Amino acid sequence: MTDLPTPAAIAGLRISVLLPCHNEEHTIGHVVRDFQEALPTATVYVYDNASTDRTAERAQAAGAVVRREPRLGKGTVVCRMFADIDADVYVMADGDGTYDASAAPGMVRLLVHEVLDMVVGCRAPASDGGAAYPRGHVFGNRLFNRLLKVLFGGVFADVFSGYRVLSRRFVKSFPVRFTGFEIETELTTHTVDIGLPYAEVMTDYRARDLQSKRKLRTVRDGVRIMWAAVMLFKEMRPMRFFTLIAATLTTIAVLLGAVVVRVFLTTGLVLRLPTAVLSAAIQIVAFICLTAGIILDSVTRSRREARRLVYLALSPVQRPGDATRDEASDGGGTGNRANPSGPDAVPLRRSHHP
Repeated sequence: MTDLPTPAAIAGLRISVLLPCHNEEHTIGHVVRDFQEALPTATVYVYDNASTDRTAERAQAAGAVVRREPRLGKGTVVCRMFADIDADVYVMADGDGTYDASAAPGMVRLLVHEVLDMVVGCRAPASDGGAAYPRGHVFGNRLFNRLLKVLFGGVFADVFSGYRVLSRRFVKSFPVRFTGFEIETELTTHTVDIGLPYAEVMTDYRARDLQSKRKLRTVRDGVRIMWAAVMLFKEMRPMRFFTLIAATLTTIAVLLGAVVVRVFLTTGLVLRLPTAVLSAAIQIVAFICLTAGIILDSVTRSRREARRLVYLALSPVQRPGDATRDEASDGGGTGNRANPSGPDAVPLRRSHHP
């Protein structure tokens, strides 16, 4: 197998580390220094999301570029970061010190070597991270992994991981809709919706610092994420969504109408006129839902094609010198890529999108 590119091979790339933070003064300095050590040529950006502590001061003292986003919500910060920062490769993590910065170089090299658009760092509890995963979060993560597979067809091991390496064309073609922790779900569905190549690798996930407060609330944010998944399903798969509603309404209408028809066949009279009217009205609504699904499916296809064209208008990630070699090659074909090897970036799963 062919080895991953050496660190020198990606030195010419513009790499930005994006760290959205809300009240992480106890950990942000350590996180910034870890990423600076792991990716010496990268620029580390800390986006202070309405913090009431010394997060911005600690991050700046550690050498990060600090910017502020007063509107609270992780999705809001991600939207701002993606709009403001222009780079070839984006490394997104959290400022709470739970993610292993030393895995970032391998993830970046994997993204570049395989010309991917997203590499997800799937969380595996580290030796000191036995308490990193509350039981409710473990159950919720497994539930949503399966739910998104059913709704959208993508296969992911860790939908809610906040540790991701992204290409420029992913970032600049990504429309942010939600303002909170639903953003990870949206990143995943965007990848599946327009067929972007991705991979997953295992990374250590450490327990949160005792002085750092957990922002994610299992029940409240779980309900919000569930609602976001349903809304994304409606927007991205309207034919399936409205067909399910139409089928449910049709079943109800048939059950109600069967009683009326059975009495009519026995007596020759419509003795339950309100039930008959209700059954007919429900069936009409079912037909309207089906019609809406057909129309919106065409609209969604057009929007998907538009997003795909925006994505294709941007250049893929290339190592310095690759463009020159591609121009000199016959036809510019990509050929067959060997599977990369390396202890810090062995893909757990690759996409199979065209």
